[in-house]
Amino acid sequence: MDAQLDFVSLGMFVLDEIQSASSQTSSLVVGGAGTYSTLGARLVSPESPHKLSFIVDEGPDFPTAIKNDILSWKTSALFRPRKGPTTRGWNGYEDANSDSRTFKYLTPKKQIFVQDLTDEMVKAKSLHLICSGLRCREIVSDLLQRRESIPTPQIVWEPVPSSCTTDEREELLLAMRSVDVVSPNHEELCDLFGVKAPSVDDTKTIEELAGKLFSHQVGATGHGALVVRCSRKGCFILAPGIEQWLPAYFQEGDGRVVDPTGGGNGFLGAFAVALARGCDIVEAARWGSVAASLCIEQVGVPSLSMEERKEKWNGAVVQERLDEFKTRTGG
Repeated sequence: MDAQLDFVSLGMFVLDEIQSASSQTSSLVVGGAGTYSTLGARLVSPESPHKLSFIVDEGPDFPTAIKNDILSWKTSALFRPRKGPTTRGWNGYEDANSDSRTFKYLTPKKQIFVQDLTDEMVKAKSLHLICSGLRCREIVSDLLQRRESIPTPQIVWEPVPSSCTTDEREELLLAMRSVDVVSPNHEELCDLFGVKAPSVDDTKTIEELAGKLFSHQVGATGHGALVVRCSRKGCFILAPGIEQWLPAYFQEGDGRVVDPTGGGNGFLGAFAVALARGCDIVEAARWGSVAASLCIEQVGVPSLSMEERKEKWNGAVVQERLDEFKTRTGG
C-alpha cells in the first residue's frame, strides 16, 4: 500500500470572527488557509483522508468542539500545543454580492515553515503554499533540500494579497518559476498590474491580464499553469495549450452561497490533490469547484455524516456532485 501523503498545506489554522455585509457577527468560526485547503482536499478524499495533513497550532484557548470536528475528518492533521493563544483573525465583508473582504489578525500569527514539517509531510505528493513571493522561493528551496532524491511534488501557490502589487511583482514573477501552479484571484491579478479590479463579468480584462502574467513563465520549464479564481464566475485556466473558463458550481441566483470565506482555499486543496492523483488541469479545477461549493454553503465548515455507508457533506455525496458538474461542463 502507498503510504505517501497525497497533500499537505503550509497554511495556518485560524479562529475567525466574521462580520457579514449586514453587520451580523459570527465568532469562534473555524478558519485559516491551512484548514480550508485541507478541508477541500478532504471533501474529495472519502476513502483516503489519512493521506492529507496540515499543522494546527493549538493554544490553551482552543475550543474542544472545534478540535473534535477536525478530528472527525480523520486526516493526519498534526496538533501542536503552544503556550500562547490560538491564532485569531477578523474577516469583514462590505458587499453582500461580492466575496471581497478585509482581513486582519487579532493575535500574533504563527507561520508554518518547512522545518516544522514531519518527514512524512515533506515527502507529500502535493503541497499548498500561501505566502509572499520571497517566502515561496525560500519554502521551495528548503523543501527540495529535505526531499533529496524524492521526485519534486506538485506545488500549488496561492500568493497573499500583499504580494500582489506592482512593487512586489518582480518577486512574484521569480517565485512563479519554482511552482507548478500559481493561483491569484481576479482582484489580486489586477493589483499586480496596477489596474482597478473590474467586475468578474469583464472577462476580456481578466483574460488579457492573465495572459500577460502567464507569459512570464510558470514552472522551471514553463510547463506550469495559472488559475485565476473569479468567485461567482468560476475560474480562468491558462496552461500550455489550454485557455479555458470553467464556471463556478453554483450558477447565478442559486441562493445557496452563505459565506465565501475559505472557498478559494478549499478550491486549491481539492485542486492540488486531484493533480497528485493524476488529473489534468481542467479536471482538477472541476474538483476544486465542487469542493469550494461545499465550503461556502454555511458560516464555518460543512457538516459530515454517514448514511447507508456513504459519506455526506451537508447532505450531499461529493462524487455525485462532481459527476453532475462534469456533465454540465463537458467533462
